[in-house]
Amino acid sequence: MNTTELRQKDVAALQAEVKELQKAHFGLRMQKATQQLSNTATLRSTRRAIARAKTILAETIVKQGAK
Repeated sequence: MNTTELRQKDVAALQAEVKELQKAHFGLRMQKATQQLSNTATLRSTRRAIARAKTILAETIVKQGAK
């Protein structure tokens, strides 16, 4: 999900997105631990997607607090 799509979401939807990404990342880590993960680059992309979503969530919360 790119940043423009994330910026259109409200706080609750962003929090749900972060939680979903974290679950996906956990699943990928378990696959890596059991030697089932063939493409380890997905770990990096999910970690960055989590960071992106958390950053936009923080910006949204600050923006709503400033209003």
